[in-house]
Amino acid sequence: MLKVYLSGEIHTDWREQISEGARGLDIEFTAPVTDHGASDDCGVEILGPEADKSWHDRKGAQINAIRTRKGISEADVVVVRFGDQYKQWNAAFDAGYAAALGKSLIILHGPDHAHALKEVDAAALAVASEPKQVVDILRYVLTSKLP
Repeated sequence: MLKVYLSGEIHTDWREQISEGARGLDIEFTAPVTDHGASDDCGVEILGPEADKSWHDRKGAQINAIRTRKGISEADVVVVRFGDQYKQWNAAFDAGYAAALGKSLIILHGPDHAHALKEVDAAALAVASEPKQVVDILRYVLTSKLP
């Protein structure tokens, strides 16, 4: 079984496209919490409120980091998606963390980010522009079959 961690933007259905496209392959997918409100508020919901928004955010970030570190460290392959709408600093961090751990890294983004992400792309074993390409890579890795 291949363990794949799907990191990055949470505003489109790219994760569902990959998991549906990979149906039938021996892959276990994991991901961060993609409910934006739950992700932002988990720290104060669990540990108590904060008057300062920066401490509110920090509590959530630290608790989410527990899940992220576990998912990346247990993964065979890490896919990091950079979307068009927002700057995903956390995605860049996840890509660097995965690269530092020696994980097989696939970066997914559109052509508009090619220059801005050139160093991130250089650390990856593959750079895809569409979720289907990620599915094709995973299928090839597991079965040696081309699309």
